[in-house]
Amino acid sequence: MLTAERHRIILEMLKKKDIVSLQELISETNTSESTIRRDLIELEKKHALKRVHGGAARLHGKLEEPDILEKSTKNLQAKDRIARYAAMLVEDGDCIYIDAGTTTLQMIPYLPDESSIVVVTNGLTNIQPLLSKGIKTYLIGGSIKPKTGAMIGMGALKGIENYRFDKCFLGVNGIHSSFGYTTPDPEEAFIKQKALHLSREAFVLGDSSKFGEIAFSEIAPLSKASIITDNLNKETHELYKQKTKIKVVTS
Repeated sequence: MLTAERHRIILEMLKKKDIVSLQELISETNTSESTIRRDLIELEKKHALKRVHGGAARLHGKLEEPDILEKSTKNLQAKDRIARYAAMLVEDGDCIYIDAGTTTLQMIPYLPDESSIVVVTNGLTNIQPLLSKGIKTYLIGGSIKPKTGAMIGMGALKGIENYRFDKCFLGVNGIHSSFGYTTPDPEEAFIKQKALHLSREAFVLGDSSKFGEIAFSEIAPLSKASIITDNLNKETHELYKQKTKIKVVTS
């Protein structure tokens, strides 16, 4: 089978499902594993897909953004490991910013009850868990984004400018070696940028599915925040650790 035909089949398979395994690709194209691996490397270089452990995944659209219910059902174990490690970085007396998002939300159960920390957030879903733990909490103003429950807009930008943070913990939709941290919504990107600027230390919480993705709106270059993630293959880890600090949490 010609290379162009194999590439067409691979991309057609990815249109039907988000992830395809090496074995599925080998079976469908009737070629060897080494050939398929070379095909995936070539297609990834063309930004047609991204390689994942044991196969390939479809790249998401630049404006594509799942709602919070859909996000909350994906990669739960990885998000929990990342969130637990991130919460361990919070120290008594810290003033921190916790971004809207499902991984950042999962930090909250691991924060100490009745602690001396102060939390500022733009995430409506973060409020009740924070209050139930007795944590002093500030919600910035603005308009409510229906899909994610995030506060955005000029009111949110003006509100966050009133604070300074020891640490901020951000969620993103894309982590890319060349294009940095990205998210689909420009208004939400502005809030994340401002939080980075106002923080002494910044952390991006993103499971391995976010790597190689590029969303519509730039937040910042990789160097502006440390990454906390889960299992990465050796090649990806080596590439990204050249650009910023990265902590891979495996348990």
